[in-house]
Amino acid sequence: MWAAIPYGVIAGLRALLYHWGWFDQRRLPVYVVSVGNLTLGGTGKTPVVIALVDWLLAQGKRVAILSRGYRRTSTAQYLLVSDGDRLLVGPDEAGDEPFLMAQRCPKAIVAVGADRYELGDWVLARFPVDCLVLDDGFQHRGLYRDVNLLLVDATDVEGLAALVPAGRLREPLRAAARATAIVVTRADAPTQVTEVCRKLRAALGSMPDPIQAVFRPDGLVSVVTGASQPLSWSKGKTAVLCSGVGNTGSFRALVERMGVRVLGEVAYVDHHAYVSQDVERVRAKAVELQAELIVTTEKDACKLAGLLQSTDGWWAVRLATYVTVGEDRLRQVVLGVGELVRLKAEG
Repeated sequence: MWAAIPYGVIAGLRALLYHWGWFDQRRLPVYVVSVGNLTLGGTGKTPVVIALVDWLLAQGKRVAILSRGYRRTSTAQYLLVSDGDRLLVGPDEAGDEPFLMAQRCPKAIVAVGADRYELGDWVLARFPVDCLVLDDGFQHRGLYRDVNLLLVDATDVEGLAALVPAGRLREPLRAAARATAIVVTRADAPTQVTEVCRKLRAALGSMPDPIQAVFRPDGLVSVVTGASQPLSWSKGKTAVLCSGVGNTGSFRALVERMGVRVLGEVAYVDHHAYVSQDVERVRAKAVELQAELIVTTEKDACKLAGLLQSTDGWWAVRLATYVTVGEDRLRQVVLGVGELVRLKAEG
C-alpha cells in the first residue's frame, strides 16, 4: 500500500489544479460524451461506446469517436481510422479497440491521437460532426465534456481497493464524483453490484442508484471469412479459448454461459500483438485437446485475421450491450444533453 502513496499525491494534486483552474479545460464547438473508468484493465468501455454511438447515429447525429489508440504502431500525431464510409488503416496502425469500433460503427468517423482536444479540432476541420465520443476519456481532463460517464466493473470489486501500483485504481474512488452518471458493467450478479455500490457510497458519501449494464453474446463470427453463426450453433461444442483482454476470466465465463465446453485457454496480456508463433501455439493446444473450435474476442480477431489460414476454425464472440437498469436515464443523459446544446446553438 505504501507504494501507492506517491501516485495518490500526484493524482490528487492534478485534480486540485483542474479544480482551482490552474489547468485549462478547453471546449470544442460540438457536444462531447466521454466514456471512461477508474481502474486499469477492461470495464467494457468498447462495447459501451459502440452502443452509445449506435444510439446517437440512430438520432441522425454525425458522430466521431476519438481514441488514444493504445499500443498502435503508427506514430502519426493524428490518424484517421475510418472516414464514416470505409476503413483506412489496419488494427496494428490504429490500435485494436479503435479498429473494432470502426468496424462495428461503420457510419462513424474514428480517429486516434494522444491529445483529444487537438485531435477533435483536427477532425472538426475535416468533417461535419455533431458529437464527439471519447473512448477512455475519464482521466483526459484537458477537453471539456458535456457528458462524463464512468464505468465500474461489478466483477472487479478488488480493483477498487487501492491505487496503482498497490492496486488497480488510476485515481482515488472519490474521483467518481466527477461523473455525470455511473454505469456498473457486468452487472449480472446482484451481490457484486451491491458491494460495488457500497464501496462507491463509502467514498462519495451518497450517490444516485447507478445505471447497470450487461454484455451478452449476440452470435459468433468467423475470424477468417466473416460469416456468422447463431449462438445455438456453438452450444455443446468443445473449444480452446484465445484472448488478450483486460479481463480473461470474464471472457471464459461468458463463453461457458453460451453452452460451449471450454477444454483449455491461452491468455495473453491486454492489447497483445500477435505473431505467427502465437497462432501455432493455440492451434497445437486445440489439436492436443481435440477441440472443435477456437474461440476468441472481437478485439483479438481484428489482429488475428491476417495470421490465419483459410481452413482455420477460429470464431469471435460478438457482444451486445444491454442496459438492464436505468436505460431511459442513460438515454436522457447521452441524447438529452446533445439536444440542449443544439437548441442553444440555434438560439
